[in-house]
Amino acid sequence: MLFFNSLIIGTLVSISSYNWMTMWIGLEINLLSIIPLFKSNKNCYPVEATLKYFITQTLASTIILFTVILSMNLTEFFSNYNYWLMMILNSSLLTKLGAAPFHFWFPEVMEGINWMNGLLLLTWQKLAPMILLMYNLNMTFFFCMIIIISSIISGIYGINQISLRKILSYSSINHIAWMLASMMNMKNIWLLYFFTYMIISINIIIIFYYFNIYFITQLFLILNKNKMIKILFIFNFFSLGGLPPFLGFLPKLLVIYNLTENNFFMMNFILIISTLMTLFYYIRLTLMSLTLNYEELMIYHSNINFKIIFLNFCTISMLIICTNIFLNF
Repeated sequence: MLFFNSLIIGTLVSISSYNWMTMWIGLEINLLSIIPLFKSNKNCYPVEATLKYFITQTLASTIILFTVILSMNLTEFFSNYNYWLMMILNSSLLTKLGAAPFHFWFPEVMEGINWMNGLLLLTWQKLAPMILLMYNLNMTFFFCMIIIISSIISGIYGINQISLRKILSYSSINHIAWMLASMMNMKNIWLLYFFTYMIISINIIIIFYYFNIYFITQLFLILNKNKMIKILFIFNFFSLGGLPPFLGFLPKLLVIYNLTENNFFMMNFILIISTLMTLFYYIRLTLMSLTLNYEELMIYHSNINFKIIFLNFCTISMLIICTNIFLNF
């Protein structure tokens, strides 16, 4: 509990600071707090994943500190180097975020940790780097290239995966591209998108965590035994893919509308095509379990199933309320 509290404090310090040095300190508090949370005595895979995460994040933090100190000491003669320093700084923040082409560590770390730590990595750990990236969004061409590369790589690399953790990690890279695109023009859309993505991810990972599912074959066995869990799973995965009329489609629609208004037609087209690619492997996950079999006609009385159902419907209701609030705001 101590490390979890300091994890939250580190993120809050970063996003509420007024100078880059304090922001860097907040990121380091966050990093040092999440490392003990990755610990597991059951096998060696979390240790390997923790080491990969620590080395990558430390390297990115070192580069951030270097660029911050260097930019503070630049004279007017070297002011032309500010653009390149900001590009290096943004690249380091994108490495912490797990955006392509700096994503090399992200799927491997996700593969080695459990679902609860994976949920932290997919949601909370993205908050501070994304807010810090908002300060340098004037580098339009650089961010356009990152968005395009992230969307294409996530669509291609996720197709042939059988590990659910890697599928969600490449899905996260695709959503990072959408969130970066939403940040470029309207911050409220980014906030709505992030909140929607976080709620849907929580619903999906809670199902995976309770049933101890890590691979597609395990998923099919579980879904074919419980009709209600199957319906909730399909609903949440279609929402995660942005398929209309599910709730995940609304933030994507707002991003598409906003990009079209600002004449980012090519980026819009690539994002839509890449989303169709990710939607393909979402549909592949659900298509095999859409048909009924004799076991599904049996009624399973389990308290945890009703808890999962209650949580899903509560979060969906919260999402509808928050959507109306943000649109009116």
